[in-house]
Amino acid sequence: MTGVFAWRRGLKWVIGALLALVALGLLLGVALDAGYLHGPLVKFLAARALREIRVDGALRLHLFSRNPRLVAERVTIGNPPWTPPGVAVQADKISVVFETPRLGHFFDIASLGLVGATLHMYRDVPGHANWQLKNPDVSVPPGLPIVHALSVVDAHLFIEDAQKNRQFDGTVTAQDSGGPHGAQPLRIEAKGQLNGRQVNFELLGDPLSTASRSEPYNFTLTERSSGSHIAAKGALKEFSLINLDASFEASGADLRDMYYLMGTKLIDTGAYHLAGKFSRRGNTASYSDLAVTFGQSDIRGSASIALNKGLSRIDADLNSQSLRLADLGARAAGREPEPESAHPMLLSNAAPDAGALRPMTAMVKFRARRVAVGHVTLNTVAAKLTVDRGQLAVTPLTADVLDGKLTAQLKIDARKEIPAVDLDVKIAGLQLGQYARKGTGPPAIEGPLDVRAKLTGHGKSMHEAAASAEGTVTATLPSGTVRDSFAELTGIDLRGLGLLLTKNTKEVPVRCGVASFQAHDGTLTAQNLVLDTEPVMIAGEGVAHLDTETLDFVLRGYPKSARFLQLRSPILIGGTLAHPSVGIQAHDSKLVLLDRGKTKDTDCESLLR
Repeated sequence: MTGVFAWRRGLKWVIGALLALVALGLLLGVALDAGYLHGPLVKFLAARALREIRVDGALRLHLFSRNPRLVAERVTIGNPPWTPPGVAVQADKISVVFETPRLGHFFDIASLGLVGATLHMYRDVPGHANWQLKNPDVSVPPGLPIVHALSVVDAHLFIEDAQKNRQFDGTVTAQDSGGPHGAQPLRIEAKGQLNGRQVNFELLGDPLSTASRSEPYNFTLTERSSGSHIAAKGALKEFSLINLDASFEASGADLRDMYYLMGTKLIDTGAYHLAGKFSRRGNTASYSDLAVTFGQSDIRGSASIALNKGLSRIDADLNSQSLRLADLGARAAGREPEPESAHPMLLSNAAPDAGALRPMTAMVKFRARRVAVGHVTLNTVAAKLTVDRGQLAVTPLTADVLDGKLTAQLKIDARKEIPAVDLDVKIAGLQLGQYARKGTGPPAIEGPLDVRAKLTGHGKSMHEAAASAEGTVTATLPSGTVRDSFAELTGIDLRGLGLLLTKNTKEVPVRCGVASFQAHDGTLTAQNLVLDTEPVMIAGEGVAHLDTETLDFVLRGYPKSARFLQLRSPILIGGTLAHPSVGIQAHDSKLVLLDRGKTKDTDCESLLR
């Protein structure tokens, strides 16, 4: 019996305590509704929100309602402790109506209204943001509550997103109200300066009143800035920005202008069109069915980008039917117009953002059916590119070029402001007769050419790196044929000139040929320049300036048999890498009645060693 009485006394105490708590809660609610205890309430909310909250105006709280309501005036909300000190929100008035809490449901908001608001949104490179409810270093930030009705009019919005390299300064208006005709679509409009350029942004979404975590939330998005336009259509899963799918399409005058919309620095191009699909799961964004065209070039494929505390990991598989280097760079975009008489340079001056390589690791596979480099076309191109926090390597790059095989390795160290470039290129069996030329006649020279180039340099583009090149370039021709008129022309006798005038196509064997150059500070100086044919040995000297891509070479012919009435006149090779020219050095010409032609055959074995 004693145990039974003890149990009854304990039950009475529990019931009494619960009734006391209910009474205390009712008294507290009445006090808050009546305007008392606002100071402790604000301190409580600030402690729960992990940020400073200050209310300098009226504060009205209505708890005893189906949907509790909070109205506060002259409100300031600070940044959380995981971001630098500062103010996140300032508003003349904030009105919040809460959904009635239900077991097993998220804490949602029936309506939210902001009047006279200024919003300062901040995120650092590792991903700490002042809109996160929890410290991302401690736990996965929870999703934001669903707001079923929203009203924001001309709020001043500042965004500083170091992770995405975005800065926005403008105004935003958001409206979703039921009105007399039922639920209305959500409309968010923003305009201002995005990364220094004027931008207009519009989002249309399903009515917020129908939003739930069990059904997709559909939206359309359009952005316009600096001549570029993006249109997207997609859906949020579980009403979360880190769980969405969308398709998109973009176009504009220069792909680099996408920087002002995406915050990512891309390469200069001409007019472009871009389309694809996008999905995001957590910190990983995936792009599929990518297709971009610019000029006469195209690139297709897929890519994924995973972010982890400021470090991005990129995996991509890209391919192209046709890619022209002339479609890349400031000139292709019309940013560097040249006189109509000037010829474009062979080496691209396109300058990707080297700094973007530093917080990145990447693995990119690239294939192309053809890549046009000036007058030379590379076929069946394949490359594997890796990036390790500022160090880029293309190992290897392979291609077919003029029926020969090209293998190259490229390394770029972009850990410093001016990247260091290391290039090693081998070409085996390049057929000279396949090189593009004017007219339909036979080529002046044919044969399998082997090339080896080992160069280092510094620069932000191919052209800048070449203009500071150091190293060696060697080309060897172990055999071949040359038109008799071309060989004789370098010694300019009447027979050689006559063969040209009559379009004689007689060919003579090439015994061997070598062109070796030493590169210093962007200038290639000929060390050995010899082409030995049966009738004539041709030797030369000169330089190629890679900064201007100009050529300055002199060739002289030395007959191996007697020649009468020979006009000794050196041949000049000038012009540029992309557009070489051939002429006669008239001021150094000399007419010789008889040249005994005692030049010996070159020791080809030693020359080619």
